[in-house]
Amino acid sequence: METIKQLKQQPKLGIVPIGRNAGPVRGTAAPVAQPVAQMVNIDATLVNQQVQQLAQQLAAEMIAEQQQISLLSASGRTFTKFDMNADVVKGQAETVTAGLWSGNVASLTTYFTSSTQTESQRRYYVDILDGNPSADGSAVQFAVAYGNALGSGSNSQGQLNDSPSKAIYSQYRQLLLNPTDSRFTTAGSGSTDSIYVVNFKRNRLKERLDAGNFELPLRYMSASLDTNATGSNVAVSSSVVVSLIDDSRVASATVGDSGRVYNIVSGSIDGGVYNSTSPIYYGLVYPDFGTMILDGKMLDQQLNYQTNTGSSSEGNNHFRLFHSVSGSALITNPATTDPYGFLARNSEKITSTHYFVRIKNADYNFSNNPSYITGSDGQIAQTTFVGDPKTYITTVGLYNDSQELLAVSKLSKPLLKSFQSEALIRVKLDF
Repeated sequence: METIKQLKQQPKLGIVPIGRNAGPVRGTAAPVAQPVAQMVNIDATLVNQQVQQLAQQLAAEMIAEQQQISLLSASGRTFTKFDMNADVVKGQAETVTAGLWSGNVASLTTYFTSSTQTESQRRYYVDILDGNPSADGSAVQFAVAYGNALGSGSNSQGQLNDSPSKAIYSQYRQLLLNPTDSRFTTAGSGSTDSIYVVNFKRNRLKERLDAGNFELPLRYMSASLDTNATGSNVAVSSSVVVSLIDDSRVASATVGDSGRVYNIVSGSIDGGVYNSTSPIYYGLVYPDFGTMILDGKMLDQQLNYQTNTGSSSEGNNHFRLFHSVSGSALITNPATTDPYGFLARNSEKITSTHYFVRIKNADYNFSNNPSYITGSDGQIAQTTFVGDPKTYITTVGLYNDSQELLAVSKLSKPLLKSFQSEALIRVKLDF
């Protein structure tokens, strides 16, 4: 309105029009056209300049007013909508590995059998803990079992064709082999009826066993063993320890219905495959299932396991594997000067979404916390904040369009925010 008033107050410029039939005024000279035209042009230019100046002034006032409104709005806002193109980065995938054992430890050197298992369960498998079962914090890390396709090495106890060893073999055959395969076949001995199983605890495995990052130490067994491996005469012998790894560094995986399959060979994580041109094969590893299948024939041949394969003979062969693993921890590894440990890592693929929370200098400098104001008229409680308000950012909340809180991110320490500072906070959500 002020601008319109100013325009109306400007002097009227121009000439008085002369009628079409009017002649020259008597007693005066005829008007000269050229000088009048020049005057009209000059005056019109002046008007245009003044109009432009007033328009620019009006535009500047409108911009300033909008900025003030925006400033007030930003200072008191509670939510800021993300720019989905600039502020949100989706589908960032990465593979994360960690120690497989409790506490994300990569080396296991203490082994205990579970006292909570029944005798019936122990005939099929044995859980291995990292500490005394009665101690707080001890937990199952993996289990060992023995399987025989013919049911040898275990007693059916009157159950027709249902001995523990046969049940174990059948279970893992159905789980790991193609439907047309009836036997496990290893590069060590070919088709084998006798297998030892290492099955990692599912919650420690996460998605998969990290191929190329496990090392299983096995100690040579004594010369004379009881037919039943739970007997007192089942023990390790000498200081011979063989470390087993997979051959993922030198060979590609075989992919079947159970995912990737690698050979288990003698070697170490640091040194690689022993005699890589002619490795000694001990079995198969299925990293996507977290299962190791050890060839019983090769363990008999290389480590003197003396596997009981008698018909209806209670062998409890899986205890031989337990003694071989636990016995290795009694030997110092010359390469590390530490006891031989069962080394293993898990692996999982994590997909992340990154939210970039951009806080400009005029944003979030006031708080809606009741303690921020005082009195009935809402005065700022902290007098030093008058004219220079400040807040401390401690939390970022992510909301949907219905203003429902979906996720909360906490800062490690409060972040000072004022009109003199800006902030960029990255919130990462893993799936």
